[in-house]
Parts: sequence; structure tokens; C-alpha cells
Amino acid sequence: MAGGRAAGATMYVTLEPCCHVGKMPPCTRAILAAGIGRVVAAMSDPFPKVAGGGAAELQAASVEVELGLLADEARRRNAPYLKLVECGRPWIIGKWAMTLDGKIATRSGNSKWISSPQSRQIVHSLRGRMDAIVVGRETALRDDPLLTARPVGPRTSLRIVLDTRAALPSHSLLVRTARETPVLVAVGSEAANADRQRLRESGCEVLVCQGATHAARLDCLLEELGRRRLTNVLVEGGGRLLGSLLDAGQIDEVHVFIAPKLVGGGAAASPIGGKASQSCRLPSGWIRWRSSRSAATFTCMDELPRMFVYLRVESSCERLSENSPLVRADAARWERGRGRGLFPAQAGVVPVSSHRPPSP
Repeated sequence: MAGGRAAGATMYVTLEPCCHVGKMPPCTRAILAAGIGRVVAAMSDPFPKVAGGGAAELQAASVEVELGLLADEARRRNAPYLKLVECGRPWIIGKWAMTLDGKIATRSGNSKWISSPQSRQIVHSLRGRMDAIVVGRETALRDDPLLTARPVGPRTSLRIVLDTRAALPSHSLLVRTARETPVLVAVGSEAANADRQRLRESGCEVLVCQGATHAARLDCLLEELGRRRLTNVLVEGGGRLLGSLLDAGQIDEVHVFIAPKLVGGGAAASPIGGKASQSCRLPSGWIRWRSSRSAATFTCMDELPRMFVYLRVESSCERLSENSPLVRADAARWERGRGRGLFPAQAGVVPVSSHRPPSP
């Protein structure tokens, strides 16, 4: 803490200081108490209880206030908060891991594990910053996920399952741990009262979303999450849910983990379903690239078409499954090729890094 050294100093912030009592006392009160002489804020706060009031209060107390420095960058950084304030909806982050041919599971539904331990560690870190984590019923039934951050992060996310008929079984991990970490099951009006009561008695919150269609019920859920002031919501699948959100124009950010594996087959699941009513093209120069030892990460931070995209392309991976026909065939090919010096000595799927083109 700066303490007395803050007197007469300049404060730089990405958002206009608040002047109202919310979860914390007003920022303006703390600024005046510290004796700060100048405040540079990148943008005004559109929240109705602030909306220029913070700057006005500071100026009335003879504090110099400057607004607008790096305003465009600040809007991108503050995007989740701005969407909640201006639209009443949370910032929706889609996340999936897929193979090079765009599959999130084999035709039998097996998806453990497409991504590497390093990527899964990133996902746990991401979960720890979310207000809620959402999955569809099929994902909940097939994967039986826990949907918690391990180790725990700064936030405890509300775990949400979209389950129109309230069919989530009582033995699922989500229901069994509902009294430890909150679970909300979003059901339709047709869900049986007995199943609703069963989930409630297990510790789950049951929210009835009105609407005759999946899209209408999803819209009802998003409206409720906005009313509860949930800012960041992570959607982990499945494809139907992500497709519905994309069709509705509600996906704001995606995190995609691409593993150097091939599954093939028309029956294997893809990450996004829906009506495919829109497409997102990444313009030239839109991607910033940075690399790490185990992955190349592409970060798209532009606002056309108002979506942030993070791609992690792995250079090493685990086997998808010992029983997968793809992996058995690849392992046999590996053994044949290893003797001729075609592949590295370790067994497994050929990493992307081993196929880099020669330097010019």
C-alpha cells in the first residue's frame, strides 16, 4: 500500500472510479482520503449509479480528472462488465478441445483425453475465474463431470446443467456434490414434479425456464443469469448448446485446444451444432501469436465480429484411448516406421512439432 506516498500522485485506471455504495465503499471516497491529485481513467463507467458521477465528484473536490486515454483498449479489457451493464447478459465463453479434424470425441463418445495435462491445467485456471460453468444434459450424462477448478481459484462457480426434463441422475457427480459446490439445473415446464423435487432434496437449485423451444429456454436462462449479475460464464459443451448460443449471437469469447490427433468418421462429434446461420472469419492481421514450450497460442483481440478467440495448438499429447481403432492403427504404423527412423522413439501419436517444414 502506498499510504502517505499517494498524496498528490496520479492514478491510472481502466474505468471511471465508482461513487456509490455496492459490495464495497465508493472508490471516490478512498481516492479523496488518500489525497491523490490526478486521476486518468480510460473510459466512463456506463453503470447508471456512476455514469460520470465519479468523475464529477472528484472534480468537485479539486482532483484533476482525465477520461479517454486508451479507451478502445479499455473497452476490450472491460468487455464482460460492459456487456452485463449494457445488455443485461453475462459474457459467454465457449471452450472445447478437439482433434486436427475438428472432433471432440470418437463416435462412441469417448473424449478422454483429447487435450494434454498442460491444457487441462489451463482449463482449471479458467474455471477458477468464472461466475458459472454450463453444460448440456448429454454432456453431463456422458462425461459425468465435476466442473470444479482444481486447485480452487479465486471464485467458486455456479455449476449449471441444461436439462429440460430434469433427468440428471442422483448418482451423478454434480448432484452428489451439490451441497458442497452449488448446482443449478435449468429445466423446462414439462419436467416432472417428482424429478424436480428429487433434485431439490439432493441440494440442487431447480430453475424452470419458460419457452416452447430450446432457444427460448436458453434465452430465459441467460436473462436470469444477467439478473443475478453473473459476469463471466464458461460453456463447456456440448455441441448443441454451443450451436444454439452461436445461432443466437451470444458467444463472446472462445478457448479452443487443438490436439495433434485424427479421429475421422461422420458419426464422431463436432464442437458446434446449431443451424450454422453465421460464420466468423478471422481477417488478416487479426491474430497475435505467442508460444510456450508445449503449445503455440493464438490470441485474437479485435472486435470484428465481436468475439475474442484463443487457440492453443499443442505440440505434444496423450493417447485418446487404448481401445480406439485410430490409436491402435497409429501405434502399429508407429512401430513399423520407428525401425526406419521415421518417427521419434516414444510411442504415441505423432506430435505436430515433428512435422515442421525445413528451414529455407
